[in-house]
Amino acid sequence: MSSLTEKDRPIVQLLLNAGTCPRCILRFCCVGSQVLYRHPHQDLMKKLQEFLKNNQEKESAVSLDVVDPPCKRIRFEHSEEGADDLNHNGAIPQVPSAGDGNAATESSAVKVCNVCLGILQEFCEADFVKKVCQKVNSADYQFTSFVFSVSLPPQLSVRERAAWLGVKQEMRNLGLPLAKDDIVQLKEAYKWIIHPQLSEELGVPADGKSLFEVSVVFAHPETDEECHFLATACPDCFKPAKNKQSVFTRMAVIKALEKIKEEEFLKHFQCPPSSPKNLCDALEIQCNNGAVFVAGRYNKYSRNLPQTPWIIDGERKLESSVEELISERLMAEFKADSFNFSSSGREDVDVRTLGNGRPFAIELVNPRRIHFTAEEMKRLQQAINDSSDKIQVRDLQLVTREAIGRMKEGEEEKTKTYSALIWTDKAIQREDIAFLDDIKELKLDQKTPLRVLHRRPLAVRCRLIHTMKSEYIDEHHFRLHLKTQAGTYIKEFVHGDFGRTKPNIGSLLNRTADILELDVESVDVDWPPTLAD
Repeated sequence: MSSLTEKDRPIVQLLLNAGTCPRCILRFCCVGSQVLYRHPHQDLMKKLQEFLKNNQEKESAVSLDVVDPPCKRIRFEHSEEGADDLNHNGAIPQVPSAGDGNAATESSAVKVCNVCLGILQEFCEADFVKKVCQKVNSADYQFTSFVFSVSLPPQLSVRERAAWLGVKQEMRNLGLPLAKDDIVQLKEAYKWIIHPQLSEELGVPADGKSLFEVSVVFAHPETDEECHFLATACPDCFKPAKNKQSVFTRMAVIKALEKIKEEEFLKHFQCPPSSPKNLCDALEIQCNNGAVFVAGRYNKYSRNLPQTPWIIDGERKLESSVEELISERLMAEFKADSFNFSSSGREDVDVRTLGNGRPFAIELVNPRRIHFTAEEMKRLQQAINDSSDKIQVRDLQLVTREAIGRMKEGEEEKTKTYSALIWTDKAIQREDIAFLDDIKELKLDQKTPLRVLHRRPLAVRCRLIHTMKSEYIDEHHFRLHLKTQAGTYIKEFVHGDFGRTKPNIGSLLNRTADILELDVESVDVDWPPTLAD
């Protein structure tokens, strides 16, 4: 419905007299022309006044021939039987106004709207749009489009319901049927008005799929308590939740409004609602960029470096970690708020990762900078490598969130290759260990190791040692090269973990064995893609 008709006359008159702004009146009359909402407030008020003066029974001229996409609606209760038979050209009795109609409409122009609390008034003006854009520009984000979001005070839903019920009552009093209509959502009308202004000021289009979000949080302290009666009427809708400062969330209020009976609502709230003294407050204007994901492979050359910060009972054990050495430079270059590090498995603090390295990915949260060329990524990789001799990074690149799933697939499904330096208590000769080379697809039962039992659930895991190749060193030492199923505990396979891993090198050699050094030689995950040097 893109124009006002005679059946809208009583709605327009009632709401104007109650102190409702022109744009909210258009919403309640189901006007779907986006362009019409963008007209200046005074122009809309003048058009509504002209509409009320017009005594013709044909459709009023308050319309624009603009084709707009279908708009979302808020579904309210349907009317009595026969509502669908209302003819747009049918004669509608004039609604008596409180005093002179012109005086009422003129005074309402300066009032704070009793429905939107000023959001479709002051906060649609150029000054507020410039204020939002100044906030965006000062935050120094890179973006090529934006999505605009609004957080409204929950009591707006109460006022909107009260206005609707007021209209419904008035139509009943006049003996008029109420059409089966849905009003335009306040948020949607607001975005219709704001989007073109923001786009022009920021120089980029509005896009619902954009990763860059501009959000405004509105509050109206004067009317904060208006939805409290719902907690008594519908207590099941308001339950305390973690991280929520108040039980009166917008969703809880909407749920209660759907549940409460009309007569119960009318006992507690004036319909239509009264005009407030003050406008809404724009509590926060925030910007947020969607996360950026960086992937690569790292080598770890130190036997005294954990993968992630090593903190026990609040005390830091070592000064750095693989995660921090990589992320520190990325955080600085991307100007992100925080990060999340993940990798294809992990090595112990005293284990080196050699060969092509271990795949990793870092999620950079709310980055200000998001555009990097391949050459810039190479320089960033070199900067990380120059910062420490404990790690090296290769194949550093930007990836999508979905692509990270390929790295995680390798944790259980792929193979890994290790090199272990092993000690035995009894003397050995080459022939004592030669048989290990002939063992293929050795099945292990590994109970959760004692050393990780504090952070892993107790379970028996079946793992495979695909191949082994021994390298004799002396009577008490040899090196063992292993290709295993991902997730195999190599240290426990060597020493047995007090019988928790069966079989083990000690039981196979029939003597006590222990591991002195362990290196990861390859992680066979074909991700991320190898980059040319």
